[in-house]
Amino acid sequence: MRAAVITEPGGPEVFQIQDIDNTTPGPEEVLVEVKATALNRADLLQRRGRYPSPPGIRQDIPGLEMAGIVTDVGERVFDISPGTRVFAILSGEGYSSKLAIHHRLVAPIPDNLSYIEAAAVPEVFIAAYDALFNHCGLTTGESVLIHAAGSGVGTAAIQLARNIGAKTFGTASTDDKLSKAHQLGLNVGVNYKEKDFAEVIKEETSGNGVNVILDVVGASHWDQNISSLAVTGRMVIIGTLGGFKSEANISTLMFKRLTVRGSVIRTRPAEEKMFLTQQLAKNIVPMFETERLKPVVDKVFPLEEVSEAHIYMETNANFGKIILTMETTSKTLIEPSKLPSPKYMHDPSSIRFSSS
Repeated sequence: MRAAVITEPGGPEVFQIQDIDNTTPGPEEVLVEVKATALNRADLLQRRGRYPSPPGIRQDIPGLEMAGIVTDVGERVFDISPGTRVFAILSGEGYSSKLAIHHRLVAPIPDNLSYIEAAAVPEVFIAAYDALFNHCGLTTGESVLIHAAGSGVGTAAIQLARNIGAKTFGTASTDDKLSKAHQLGLNVGVNYKEKDFAEVIKEETSGNGVNVILDVVGASHWDQNISSLAVTGRMVIIGTLGGFKSEANISTLMFKRLTVRGSVIRTRPAEEKMFLTQQLAKNIVPMFETERLKPVVDKVFPLEEVSEAHIYMETNANFGKIILTMETTSKTLIEPSKLPSPKYMHDPSSIRFSSS
């Protein structure tokens, strides 16, 4: 079987496509022929040698999600049969053409999604759902600030929040990304390179702040985030693109009675990932079936051009997910479909763009 292998820590050029040993499913596993996988920021860190794999997972093959078809099942698997289309979050090794994975860690792909679209779903929609609802308890009528609104997690979070009737604020580095995010249901967008998002939040909420913040930036946004939270507000940090360390005035947390949590999915025990997969199947998949949610695919590369895909991700130009497909093609890029227009539980209203 084929895999994109990191030959040594370094830049995008360190990848090689190699034939590796075939895998067979254990008693409670399914064997999946991977059709597509997707890039995540953690893959860049792993390639550089800065994101160790959990025990039992190869360090030289990244990949945190996949979509494919089951080709074989273990002797104690009775709920899935060969021929079933599935997707899943992974602890690694997603840049492989075959994977053996516990049967409770896969979920069925909706019939209306292609493999490429399905590969754009697991990691970002599970991460966004977990952050917004499991950690922060976002409810109808509340407000949420979503950083990196054009990222995979950002585009997923906007759609999930809009579907429960929450007011969405979002930040991004370009007006173009914010314009596209509005098409997904973002109410108020802020180009953080041109305007202080904390001032926009203060103005838009009459000084009250937002109830929830989903942050993938970390240290560089800390003070503005704390300022932007309402009394009893909740924030979950799931990324550190803006650094790890920051001085904090904890008195504000005390007086506003704030809750701040951190979250990483990759290193969680299998039982927790099984629970998240169950939430994917029960709560998220039905919204894809009814088109209330849509995957957002930016570009598609064949596995053989994984280095080019990493180079592209490092430009930070993408809106939504970057996909690797296992099917060989002579084209460098496969252009994605038009940006989706989800069908919301609540009609989008008061959609505005704050950049002045």
